[in-house]
Amino acid sequence: MSRRRRYEPPVKKNSTFTLNITSMTDMFTIMLVFLLQTYSTSDVQIIPENNLRLPTSASMVNPTEAIKISLSKDALKIDQTKLADVKNNDFMAQDLEDKDTNFIKPLFQELDRIAKSETEKDKDFVKDGKILLQADKELPYSTLRKVMYTASMAGFPQLKLITMVGE
Repeated sequence: MSRRRRYEPPVKKNSTFTLNITSMTDMFTIMLVFLLQTYSTSDVQIIPENNLRLPTSASMVNPTEAIKISLSKDALKIDQTKLADVKNNDFMAQDLEDKDTNFIKPLFQELDRIAKSETEKDKDFVKDGKILLQADKELPYSTLRKVMYTASMAGFPQLKLITMVGE
């Protein structure tokens, strides 16, 4: 009679199971930083014009939906539509009203068209008269004042300047 011996796996004595979580922690940290940088709490997306240098500010207020006007050293635009030329930090004479040199005719006409448009006039920011203005930081205040004056004359008195956060 033979006796078979029962198989017993070899037991490692004094062995402990260790989990190295350093690499996993690094991976989650990288993913967290990526998600925080790509997450935006603002509904409004603003893309600065190519030839426009925005002023800086310490303000952290997110912009709200509004009509977007950009004023560079070359042109005045609503969204991507060019309304008037700018030369030597001022508007061309044909774009200004003869009796009131602070009044920009093409800007007023476009804002008036938006305010009366059937598709645009029901939007809240048009009703409230809100404008987001991107202006080059080297333009003089007198040029900005003409845009603000004309916008308020067209029924858009709430104008916010867009700035870059930083120094």
